[in-house]
Amino acid sequence: MACFFAAELLNFLALATLQLDQGGIVSQLMVSISGIRGEIGSTLTPEVIHKYTAAFGSYVKGGKVILGRDSRVSGPFISNIVKGTLVASGCHVIDIGIVPTPTVQLEVEYHNADGGIAITASHNPIQWNGLKFMGSNGRFLAPEEADKVFEMADKSEFNYNKWSDLGREHLDAEAIARHIDKVLNINYVDKEALQKRRFKVVVDTVNGAGGVIIPELLKALNCEVVAINQEPTGKFAHTPEPLAENLKQLGDAVCSNKADIGFAIDPDADRCAIVDNQGVPLGEEYTLVIAVNLILMKKMGRVVVNMSTSRASEDIARYYNCMFMRSKVGEINVAEKMVELDAIIGGEGNGGVILPEVHLGRDAPVAVALTLQHLVEFGGTIRELRDSLPQYVMVKQKVNIEGLHPDNVLKAISEKHKAQKINFLDGVKIDFEDSWVHLRKSNTEPIIRVISEAPTETEAQELGAQFMKEISNL
Repeated sequence: MACFFAAELLNFLALATLQLDQGGIVSQLMVSISGIRGEIGSTLTPEVIHKYTAAFGSYVKGGKVILGRDSRVSGPFISNIVKGTLVASGCHVIDIGIVPTPTVQLEVEYHNADGGIAITASHNPIQWNGLKFMGSNGRFLAPEEADKVFEMADKSEFNYNKWSDLGREHLDAEAIARHIDKVLNINYVDKEALQKRRFKVVVDTVNGAGGVIIPELLKALNCEVVAINQEPTGKFAHTPEPLAENLKQLGDAVCSNKADIGFAIDPDADRCAIVDNQGVPLGEEYTLVIAVNLILMKKMGRVVVNMSTSRASEDIARYYNCMFMRSKVGEINVAEKMVELDAIIGGEGNGGVILPEVHLGRDAPVAVALTLQHLVEFGGTIRELRDSLPQYVMVKQKVNIEGLHPDNVLKAISEKHKAQKINFLDGVKIDFEDSWVHLRKSNTEPIIRVISEAPTETEAQELGAQFMKEISNL
C-alpha cells in the first residue's frame, strides 16, 4: 500500500483556510496547484491577494509577467492590486485585459515572459475570484513550484524594490487576435471547408471572458452566430459551470433558431460543453471524446487524460492502436504527463481539451474548432456523431464520512475489492469489465467523491450507489 499513501500525501497540496463570512457561513480560501481561490470580502481579501502576488513576483525574480482576467465584477480591483504589487517587486507587467485563461498561457509564450497570472475563479459562482499562476513555459506551476510560491507567501519571503528599480506596466490589446489566429491555423482544421459549410451556431458565454473570443472565432469560420449572454459583465446569467442542468437556455435557443449546434463556455473559457441540434446536452465528457476521435483519425500518437475522464477516449485510442495514459486530476498533471510522453492530444472530461500544437492547456476555442471540424467531416448531425462514438454515462456523487479518516476509508474499500484492477494514483479507482468507479477524498470537507461510469445511466447509478453504501457502512 506504499504507493497509495505516497499518492495521497501529495493531495495535501490542496489546503483550505476556513473563515466566517459576514452572514456567519463558513467560506474557504482554496490553495492548490491551480492557484488560490476564495470569496470576495471573506477569504479572498486585498491582504491575501497582495501576499501571494508578492511571493510570485519574487519567485520570478522581478521578471516579465503576463496579466489577464476573466470578466468577474471583482476583477478590476484585484487587477490593480496585482499590478501594483508586481511593479513594486520590479516586474514588467503586460496587461492583456479581459481574456480567457488559455490566452494568458499563450501570451506567456508569445512574449517570452517569466510567468503569468490569470485572475479568475473558473466556474465558481460570482462571489468567488482567484489567481492562477503560470511559469515561463506557459503552463500552470508544477506542484513543487506552486508549493514553493505558497511557502514564500506564508513566510513573507518577498522583497520590494527601491524607487529607482521599480517595474513597469503596459497594455497589449492584440492577445485575442493572436489566439484566434493560432486556432485557425491548427493543422487539423480545414478553414475553407468550414467556411463553405456555414454552420449555424448558438454560443452561451455566460457573460464571461468567452464573449470576447468565441463569437469572433465562429465568424472567422463563416458561421451564422447566435450569441447569448455574450457581454462580459461578470454578472452571470445562470450558474456558470457548463453542466447539463445549466444549459436549458442554450438548448432552447438552439431549438428556436434551428441551429446545428450549441456551445456553452465557462467564465474563463478553458472548458466547453456541447448541446446537440435538438437542444439536448451531449454531456461534457464528449467534448474531449470528439476531439480525441478527430485527431486520431488524422494521426497516430499518444493520448493522456485524467483518472476521472470517460473510458470512451480510451476505447477510441485502443481502436486506433494508440497508447493511452491517465494522470492525476488537474490540468497541470495532464499537461506534465503529455510532455513526458510527447502526446498529441489530451485533456480532462470536464470539457477541457488540450492540443499541444496550440499550447499545453485546456482551451475552449480549440475545442470549438475541433468539434466543428469533426462535424463537417462526419457529414451528419452532432447527435448522430455523438451516437457513433463509444457510449458511456457518468454519475458523480459524494458521501459524508464525518468522524472517519478519509485515508482509512479508501484503504478499507481497496482491501475489500483487492481482487479487481485497482489504481492508487489519485485516490482509489477500481476498473471492472465495462465500468469503473473512482473514489477521491475532499481536502476541504468530510466527504468522499464517488464517480462511476457504465454503458447506461442505470448501471452507472447502481455502481455508484453500491460504493456509497459500502462507505456508509464502514
